[in-house]
Amino acid sequence: MNPAYDAVRARIDAAAQRVGHPVRLLAVSKTQPAQAVRELAALGQQAFGENYVREALTKRRELAVLDLEWHLIGPLQSNKCREVAEHFDWLQSLDREKLIEPLNRYRAGRPAPLNVLIQVNIDAEASKSGCAPDQVGLLAASVAAAPHLRLRGLMAIPAPLADTAARNPSFTAMRELYAALKSTFPQVDTLSMGMSDDFEPAIAAGATMVRVGSALFGARR
Repeated sequence: MNPAYDAVRARIDAAAQRVGHPVRLLAVSKTQPAQAVRELAALGQQAFGENYVREALTKRRELAVLDLEWHLIGPLQSNKCREVAEHFDWLQSLDREKLIEPLNRYRAGRPAPLNVLIQVNIDAEASKSGCAPDQVGLLAASVAAAPHLRLRGLMAIPAPLADTAARNPSFTAMRELYAALKSTFPQVDTLSMGMSDDFEPAIAAGATMVRVGSALFGARR
């Protein structure tokens, strides 16, 4: 048993039931040891999110016997495209055109395409990665045209306003962007938004995946 995991799962399931669509949990394991990942995997958690490529690959090697799904959720540097294309299942932080060609090239020969979310800087924060909302269409078209990438949807990290209710306009703006994207690319199915302190309002606004770290693992190490 893991009370924290059980509590988070119960809250996600209840929120998903209220909105009437399933919601996936991405366990954000950055800075956590491989053993913490192993313990959640034993409870049935499959998808894990990491911010740093090198840290993620170390854990991936240590846990290679487990059938886990690895997501890069941190900013991607150009010189890490090969490692991400070859060793991750999802990239949630695509934010510029120049990354698409190398990701597609290095993914060739793998059993499945790399699942890609476009990260949107929905609140135009100078310190945060992500493309502007008006760039989503062009990036999406380029990803969709790449044979070794699979366009899955959008990701965002709204500004961390102290009042979580004040984040609702950002969640709503992301839902509208997602609906517009889906109208052009019907295959998209993932809106990744919401973290430990705001995943329930994110789900209410339309999130289909939430990224939860501290509520599962405690404070970062």
